[in-house]
Amino acid sequence: MLDSNFIDYVKIFFRSGKGGKGSAHFHRAKGLPQGGPDGGDGGKGGDIRLRGNAQLWTLLHLKYRKHIHAEDGEPGGSALCTGASGKNEVIEVPLGTIAKDEITGEVLFEITKDGEEKTLLKGGRGGLGNTNFKTSTKQAPTYAQPGEDSLEGWKILELKVLADVGLVGFPNAGKSTLLSVMSAAKPKIANYPFTTLVPNLGMVEYRDYRSFVMADIPGIIEGAHEGKGLGHRFLKHIERNALLLFLIPADSKDIKDEYQILLNELKAFNPELLEKERVVAITKCDMMDEELMKLMKKDLKSLNPLFISAVTGLNIQTLKDKLWEKIKHGKEEWK
Repeated sequence: MLDSNFIDYVKIFFRSGKGGKGSAHFHRAKGLPQGGPDGGDGGKGGDIRLRGNAQLWTLLHLKYRKHIHAEDGEPGGSALCTGASGKNEVIEVPLGTIAKDEITGEVLFEITKDGEEKTLLKGGRGGLGNTNFKTSTKQAPTYAQPGEDSLEGWKILELKVLADVGLVGFPNAGKSTLLSVMSAAKPKIANYPFTTLVPNLGMVEYRDYRSFVMADIPGIIEGAHEGKGLGHRFLKHIERNALLLFLIPADSKDIKDEYQILLNELKAFNPELLEKERVVAITKCDMMDEELMKLMKKDLKSLNPLFISAVTGLNIQTLKDKLWEKIKHGKEEWK
């Protein structure tokens, strides 16, 4: 059963605030029984907005919020008083959250930065008071505008984990163990498939106080793109990783074949995934001697793999160096 604390998909009915109606009031005072129009404008309805929060990593806080409404604008008053605007409803979401229309499936926008704020539904404009309709030929308009209607509808919020490095491999390839060694993350680790049921994030400390984020994605199996195993529920998280680190255990029956299966699954799910930078590492190399590693290096020359062991620390720092160089190079290209 999936960890109930990790929620990456919610469907919510949102409604923005309705604009307040304008006032059709006329000024009245002692000695001035028939003053001119002085109706104020209605207030604007509240927006529905999403704001990025780097401290969140799941949509769990929205799991039971099925209806979210912003405040309506207040009606205009006399003496040209504008009605109060409705309060905006601001929903904080983790970075990597995508907003979609539930009916069309259209991606409306995505939140990728801390503090970034985008409007999901705009509140209705307040109606104009009757003073706005006064003209030289019509000195006493008796009408005002109603407020603009609110916008509403079912929207989907979907989270795709953002990380510099995404770990890709079959179940039990050593992804969780590597993440626990390279970062402060403490994922569940055991010697059986599908130990990892949710993505885990870890901050990897590098030289000179630099760091990068690594994500342990639940293991892929052959046919995952068709929904087998954990299916495409977590394949989507790989889309948001800048660099892919393929992990294949040294005791695999056929390392080249396993690597090709992983590539095929990514390609079938989204061909653009193959355009990402990738590094191949052979894990659990504490089980091999140097002579066997040399023979394997020759056989796997086309993959240019790095032989590592999270248990003994073999080439862990070298792996960090290699990942950092590719991350750094990628960021320079994005500028």
